[in-house]
Order: sequence, then C-alpha cells, then structure tokens
Amino acid sequence: MKKPLTHTKKKTGAHCALALASITLAVGQAYATPLVYYPLNPSFGGNPLNGSVLLNSALATNKHTNPDLDDAQNALENKSSLEVFNETLERAIISRLATAASSKIIGPDGQFIPGTLETDNFTISISDLGNGFLSITTTDKQSGGLTTFQVGK
Repeated sequence: MKKPLTHTKKKTGAHCALALASITLAVGQAYATPLVYYPLNPSFGGNPLNGSVLLNSALATNKHTNPDLDDAQNALENKSSLEVFNETLERAIISRLATAASSKIIGPDGQFIPGTLETDNFTISISDLGNGFLSITTTDKQSGGLTTFQVGK
C-alpha cells in the first residue's frame, strides 16, 4: 500500500526573516510618535523660569578663575588709607582739569568750537570736517601718542 501524499512545506530561513520583519514593522509603527523639540534655554524660546536653574548650574560647575581679578582685589586690599585717598584726589583733580579744558572748547550753546587748546601735557585740536562732523585729536606731548575721534555737532 501506498502512503497518502501530505502537503507540508518546510519553512525556510527567508520565510522566517520575512515574518519577523513584518512583525517588527507592525510593532514599530504602533509605538512611533513624532519627535517634537521643546527648548529648555529661555534664550532660545524655553520657559523663562528655567533661566535661574541653568545659571546656577553653570556657576556651580564653573572651575575657571580670573587671575587678573585676584591681583586687582589683592592690590586694593593691600593699599593703605593714604594711598586710596591720594588716588581719589588725583582722579578728582584730573576730572576738574578735563572739565576746565572742555569748557574752553565748548561754546555757550553746547557746540564744539574749532581750534587748538594747549595744556602742559596735551594738545587738543578740533577741526570741522563739514556735514555737521568735527574731528577731535588729542596729542600727548611727552610720548607723542595720538588719539582721534569724530563727533557730530
């Protein structure tokens, strides 16, 4: 007697891979969501309440120091009262000299007067450039240093 024919198919590796890929795609699509960017930093549109948190975090992790700042603080702390007073007095005198010099180059209407002003240490020249502009040149007589800038009348 003959055996009846049964139709059985052997599953090949390609069939298994195809089945696995289709399951993966179906599951992957079920859990996929759009990516949305929400800025954290308030400078880039984030919540303004995050600003202090970000700043405090940055300050807490900052390990850099400015050596020039330390030198300036030490120099200020090491000065005597007399040295501080003399420096303050010197600044006040220089300010009054600058005010006196500027009163000679500025007219009663508040406009600059073209011309030259001589002091012991500086020469200040004011020249009219036209179109409402003046050129002010300050020359240091001792070092020969020169500074020029332009202003509107």
